[in-house]
Amino acid sequence: MSQRTIFLDRDGVINKIVFRDGKPGSPRHLDEFDLETGVDALLSRLRAAGYKLFVVTNQPDVARGVLGAKTLQIMTDRILEKLLVDGVRICPHDDRDTCDCRKPRPGMLVKLAQEYDLDLRESYLIGDSRKDTLAAERAGCRSIILDRSYNQGVAADRRVADLAEAVDVILAETTHEY
Repeated sequence: MSQRTIFLDRDGVINKIVFRDGKPGSPRHLDEFDLETGVDALLSRLRAAGYKLFVVTNQPDVARGVLGAKTLQIMTDRILEKLLVDGVRICPHDDRDTCDCRKPRPGMLVKLAQEYDLDLRESYLIGDSRKDTLAAERAGCRSIILDRSYNQGVAADRRVADLAEAVDVILAETTHEY
């Protein structure tokens, strides 16, 4: 039997967004990398409901030369140490690289599904951008977007206020389905 899964975008979902010149962006330095308050307890609820949890994140600042690989590894290690996730997948490429792993392409999700026997149709991607919702759609997952000032008008299967509401929605749907 295939495993139901929650894919989580990193920046804006797991950790706080950094604004530069009024635009949302990823942390580039360790002092900018702050996990969202309460994320550990919320992910524990999903884990207790039987979901596998994977962080899937675009990190083009590596390709752009403004985020070092060592700094990114330390951030990833913090996620793995502090949160009950099954893994973190990172696309370090920029748009010009035309790789399969960079969201909105579904490569990270599809590869994880193949490796771990995940049921994409019974899985969700929680994100904060159009790239996240498109990746979910293209992989055959349900998409949940966290309502942010910078993503108004982005379509998703569900729009919620925050990660806590996303977890509530998923658990409510799971209860009704099974």
